[in-house]
Amino acid sequence: MALDLQKFYQACNPSKTLAVENAEDRKYYIDFSSVRGGRIIEELKENITFFSPDEPTCELFTGHIGCGKSTELLRLKAELEEAGFHVVYFESSQDLEMGDVDIGDILLAIARRVSESLDSLEKQLKIPEPKGLRKLLEGAAKLVQVELEWSAEFNVGIGKITAKAKNSPELRSKLREYLAPRTKGILDVINEELLETAANKLKQNGKRGLVVIVDNLDRLDTALKPWGRPQPEYLFVDRAEQLRQLKCHVVYTIPLSLRFSNDIERLTQRFMVDPKVLPMVPVQQRDGSICEEGMYLLKQMVLARAFPDVAREQRLDLILEIFDKPETFERLCLVSGGHVRELLRFLYDWIKKQRRLPLQQEILESIVRYRCNQMILAISDDEWELLRRVAKNKQVNGDEGYRSLVHSRFVYEYCDRDGFWFDLNPILAEAPGLK
Repeated sequence: MALDLQKFYQACNPSKTLAVENAEDRKYYIDFSSVRGGRIIEELKENITFFSPDEPTCELFTGHIGCGKSTELLRLKAELEEAGFHVVYFESSQDLEMGDVDIGDILLAIARRVSESLDSLEKQLKIPEPKGLRKLLEGAAKLVQVELEWSAEFNVGIGKITAKAKNSPELRSKLREYLAPRTKGILDVINEELLETAANKLKQNGKRGLVVIVDNLDRLDTALKPWGRPQPEYLFVDRAEQLRQLKCHVVYTIPLSLRFSNDIERLTQRFMVDPKVLPMVPVQQRDGSICEEGMYLLKQMVLARAFPDVAREQRLDLILEIFDKPETFERLCLVSGGHVRELLRFLYDWIKKQRRLPLQQEILESIVRYRCNQMILAISDDEWELLRRVAKNKQVNGDEGYRSLVHSRFVYEYCDRDGFWFDLNPILAEAPGLK
């Protein structure tokens, strides 16, 4: 079967997030839940649809950047919509400067995106203008020197304010000084004038409720606030009460580093939930043996992008249409460590470098060597010692050095029947510093 190299290359774009409600994207989607430690998305869904459909819930979701969280959250969105909920999904990085975020920024972003989503239903829902929130925004608009035209959509006004503040540290600071003492008032008007009103109107029109999914907050910088508090701890521990007070179902992504923070117990107590973790797809077991099921599913992810209309088992007969030999395909999956975006990035670079099929292993090895050389430039002597311990013990603790290894993706997290375990990014496995 002839393979269209250009189409295959485009399908392997590592920056593209699959939306399973889209028929074309659904052909590429592979369910890894059987090797990732459980039905994580089903649990998030059932917490809303079955256990608490009429009372607001707040869930936390985390994992390595690039491990597939956004794809899974879009799957959650589609399944919640099938179950009758109105779902607002948005990528917070589009509204926020991730190196400098405060609680008021997140609340305004949620208000904007909910308002924007409801615009198309305005005539049907007949939601009154949020006068209290408008008054707060008028004061904010003066500070950031934005002219608001209230004849336009309400969310446009919020968007102008947040866009201006995102691009200017000085204006962000002024806006924060204005919003910080008014946080309770902002929460109250968002709840009363927007979220509760929208949820009630949605139910009157046949919907089961309102769900907000705030993606990309896991990309928050771990930089210290001026008073010395790390930004993730400040937002999700110190300000947890405000984040969980929204009067609708909310799912937040959070930085993976918080799982190794000294404040993790305080975080779970304040949110009253344990963060759901999306681990890597295992390519090896703890003992170093090959994880056959994980390898099979990763191969299917690649083959689906090459042959989306071919049945699963038949795709396995087409491996040599893509790779020079089966061992090359094995090597690709193993060196990815089960990091789905990293695997696609290898393919993307590989196709671009070689520009013809079948893909040759020697080209892959040159890409791996280059990546390894780039990574080891950032590793200190102390970190090499920690990496050797991880390679031996398959464990990570809350030490700041270990947190840095996880954040830098030098170490990957996996899950099996015995719980979570860790291993080196395979790109580093053959590096001289480990010997």
